[in-house]
Amino acid sequence: MSGGNPSAAAERRSAGHGSVISDAAADTTKRSRFVYQDDDVIEKPFNWAQMRRLLVYMKPYKRQLLPVLIVMMVLGTITKLAIPFLISYAIDHAIQPADGNPSLRLLYIIAGTALGLYIIQWGANTFRIKFMNVIGQRIIYDLRADLFKHIQKLSFHFYDKRPAGSVLVRVTNDVNSLQELFTNGAVNTLVDCMQLLGIIIILLFLNVQLAVAVMITVPIMFLVSTKLRKRIRFAWQDVRIKQSRINSHLNEAIQGIRVTQAYTQEQANMDYFDHMNSVNKKSWDRASALNQTFGPVIEITSAIGAFVLFMYGSHLIQSDVITVGVLFAFAQCVGNFWEPINRLGQMYSQMLIAMASSERIFEFMDEQPSVGEEDHAMQLPPVHGDVAFENILFEYEKGRPALRGISLSAQAGQSIALVGHTGSGKSTIINLLCRFYDPTEGRVAIDGFDIRNVTLESLRSQIGIVLQDTFIFSGTIRDNIRFGRLDATDTEVEEAAKAVFAHDFIVNLKDGYDTEVQERGNVLSMGQRQLISFARALLANPRILILDEATASIDTETELKIQEALKTLLEGRTSFIIAHRLSTIRGCDNIVVLDHGVIQEQGTHEQLMRMRGTYYGLVAAQYKYM
Repeated sequence: MSGGNPSAAAERRSAGHGSVISDAAADTTKRSRFVYQDDDVIEKPFNWAQMRRLLVYMKPYKRQLLPVLIVMMVLGTITKLAIPFLISYAIDHAIQPADGNPSLRLLYIIAGTALGLYIIQWGANTFRIKFMNVIGQRIIYDLRADLFKHIQKLSFHFYDKRPAGSVLVRVTNDVNSLQELFTNGAVNTLVDCMQLLGIIIILLFLNVQLAVAVMITVPIMFLVSTKLRKRIRFAWQDVRIKQSRINSHLNEAIQGIRVTQAYTQEQANMDYFDHMNSVNKKSWDRASALNQTFGPVIEITSAIGAFVLFMYGSHLIQSDVITVGVLFAFAQCVGNFWEPINRLGQMYSQMLIAMASSERIFEFMDEQPSVGEEDHAMQLPPVHGDVAFENILFEYEKGRPALRGISLSAQAGQSIALVGHTGSGKSTIINLLCRFYDPTEGRVAIDGFDIRNVTLESLRSQIGIVLQDTFIFSGTIRDNIRFGRLDATDTEVEEAAKAVFAHDFIVNLKDGYDTEVQERGNVLSMGQRQLISFARALLANPRILILDEATASIDTETELKIQEALKTLLEGRTSFIIAHRLSTIRGCDNIVVLDHGVIQEQGTHEQLMRMRGTYYGLVAAQYKYM
């Protein structure tokens, strides 16, 4: 329902939310200047608090994680650190001992022990990786489920200013980019930190002077890499933004393909997509190039460290301070030192990617519904259907009222028709009744209850809506009708379809009620989709029924049948009917004529015709052109 919303953002929403495609859609220059609200780079420092918030998703699995990880990490680290000692011992005591008598037997024992340690290390690491892949996927599942659950609760205001593709990319791409962090990244960081600590202790134990000489290159490496961090983080944020824009455009292009082809704008659309695709590629190339700079920095630093090690180590050997075995152990440990440093550098890049995605995910998670429930909201009891709009002022945008001073009441069982030109506020009244938005001033009451004081579920479960552009979900026709009441039996579904004259066309389909329909029901005609929406509303059995141009897509013959079905559908229910085809509302109890958010006149058809006002003019104009 979009009546009365003047915002340009709402006009550019995807077809799923009421797409409006302007004549300038083919102008790629104009479109390239269009930027969605959430497509700005988030200029914040690396937020460790937010990273901890992300890692909280590992907390439910700590009982499974901790015992296994501690054992596997300790085994892997000890075996990795013990092997250089074994090789050093083999050189000094089995290959080139001080007494000059090599021991082949000792060498075999050491070699067998080293082989055993390698096997233990491989087994521990393999089990840890497989285990973390399973746990990591569970964490990703939880995060994606939480995000989807949250965006389901967000109000229409949220979707008015964001295209569907922008929301889609959060649930898919941004969550997917966190997989490496959860599957291996976080645990590998702990393993690498343990190894680094162990290596530093061993190096200092072997020889303090040589250890200090080798470690002098570490500050150089950190100084250079620190300069890259901010650039890399913003580069990956930019990548996410470009991907979000591509997804938004794809969603719009697919939903609007009929309009694109009708106006022969395929080439303009392809040119615009090619431009966006090219921009995305360049953004990715920049981020990837910056990301790859960590490797060379560490390799150069490692090479400098190796040069210092062998030059100073040779001097210490000649001075009889250390043995050849100790130097070899040093070389092994230093090699093992730069390996986790390199992985930590890559992990930091991965964390930057994760940070860019997590900022975008938590931006949505922190979004609060503009229409929310009070802490102690009550359950709305089964209603009779008395509805009252009391001195309503409503603004989609501050300073631009869509409704002004609206006071309107309907008694239980009455039918209220809302008529007026496009933008007069008809659908806005419906939006407020369903509490998709809250009034800026005034209140809406049902049976005397202010609808802001009741739970949304208890309110909306008693209101049925039939829209002009009814939405058909992927699945069977039976499931689409049952969407009105999920616990309905097959018999109840078919009875509802028969009541609105949908049964005949359904049983003539290939699989009858079990016919599969794709998204938006493309295999069905507009009239058939509308009949399914009628059956859906009838099955829900609401106390208040809203018909928003519900018969606009139905041929005249079918409409006559629908008028008979509506008598059954509307009986005993309070109904609000929006219709431009004024012949369908002649029998309504009250016809409300709106103009620019103000009630101009109201009454029965006969009363309004006698007044010879706006309604009379609308009826006369319709009959003139019929």
